[in-house]
Amino acid sequence: MREKSKLTSDQWVALLAKEELPAITSIAGILDKFSNDDRSSIPSLSKVILHDQALSSSLLKVANSSSRSPVKRVTTVSRAAIFLGIQSVKNICLTAKVLEGLLNSKHLSPAVYERLMKLMANAFFAGLLAKMMVPEYDESTQEEVYLAAMMYNIGETSFWSTGNPLTRQLIQKAGMPKIAFEQYCASTAGIKFKDLSVGLARTWNLGELLIKSLNQPQSRTKEMNIISLSNQLSEAIGSPPKNRAKFDHLIKDICALINVDEHRLKLKIESTRKLAVELLASYNASALESYIKPLPMQKDFGGLPAPVELANLTIEEQLIISIKSLNALTRTSRSINEFLTHTLQLLSQIFHFHRCGFWVFSQDKRQIECRQTVDSEGEAVRFHCSFPLTDSQNIMNYAIQHAETVFIENYQDIKWRDYLTFESEQFIENGLLCLSPVKVNSKVVGMISAQFFDKASYFSEEDFAHFDLIAEQLNLCLSYVSKRLQS
Repeated sequence: MREKSKLTSDQWVALLAKEELPAITSIAGILDKFSNDDRSSIPSLSKVILHDQALSSSLLKVANSSSRSPVKRVTTVSRAAIFLGIQSVKNICLTAKVLEGLLNSKHLSPAVYERLMKLMANAFFAGLLAKMMVPEYDESTQEEVYLAAMMYNIGETSFWSTGNPLTRQLIQKAGMPKIAFEQYCASTAGIKFKDLSVGLARTWNLGELLIKSLNQPQSRTKEMNIISLSNQLSEAIGSPPKNRAKFDHLIKDICALINVDEHRLKLKIESTRKLAVELLASYNASALESYIKPLPMQKDFGGLPAPVELANLTIEEQLIISIKSLNALTRTSRSINEFLTHTLQLLSQIFHFHRCGFWVFSQDKRQIECRQTVDSEGEAVRFHCSFPLTDSQNIMNYAIQHAETVFIENYQDIKWRDYLTFESEQFIENGLLCLSPVKVNSKVVGMISAQFFDKASYFSEEDFAHFDLIAEQLNLCLSYVSKRLQS
């Protein structure tokens, strides 16, 4: 098979759909011909399914699973189709072919195979979790949400299934932070995984909900939130984050969105996990069962436990404790680096920014350079970037000159037109950015940046005010320590 590096988006999608996963493309095309009307479509679709022994078997097993619980065992495809309904039958057929097509991938290195299996299991579990989160919706919407959540990362999953030498090259960098790894893959392969998902979703006509959730995550409808959160939850259960607080925050977000308490949600998650394991056997995909894990315990988080004082607290309580901890440092530390490290970690814990950094002026004051960076878990990461400060009006210049905290939700807004440089666009991309000058006695000595890499991460004006509060407290503490040292 020919090398797939540096192909265009359309070329990638065509290769995956036509050469790598033709069975999925074929079944998607067949299913698309049938309307969602039970009376007119079920008899004809049943005849098509009967010609595929594996599909017939999967359909009957799913129809008789504990999640469906028919009064009398279903023994024929036509009765199963009538019992399940046309949209459910379509999803079962597509799920069966997706699992079959990906599990039959050949010539994969052990590391690539392991990643593919995890992604497949996460996707299947995410679909069921999403469906679990919308019990009050009608059946057709439940099926739409299930499919969108399950296929949300189909671009990346399909990519790893190819066995191309490029997959073996990229997997060597899989230990990088998630966002950095995705950026590395995009620069090396020439295509973002999200774009592959969009292209395949359109090729297979998987529905507008999936395409919108990928292309317009800022829409923030409940269904799109559920699609995103179910995938985050599935991934976090399969590979728990280092920071327990990050997982707890995710659970709280889901509880608030679907209006259940934490205990009830965890019971629902465990019930959905058992269902996932049962259904995988129905789809002849039992190889994925070991990747569907129960909710993680403290020992599963791997890293150090989250600071007790910030766990399970309201935002107001977290802010009070953060301010107190900064004040306490004024009695024990004279190091600006210690204050900055502590502040960056506080920001990452409270707001879960994808990246927080501290910037300092170069010796000749002609540019500002990123000196210290942490990721969403408060772990130090390498990030090299600089902004010119002479002969250039950019976002850093703006924040320094105005000596104020800045929230950039859309860098293409007319307000930022005069500061829209190449460096600014590259730095912000499609995300959100907060900038806050670090000041000692009203003199700007550096800059704190905090950012999300996409607009899917919700950050309100109220959150920004809380961010500004912590940044201002840092400046007060630094000024106090400076005056104490001079006295």
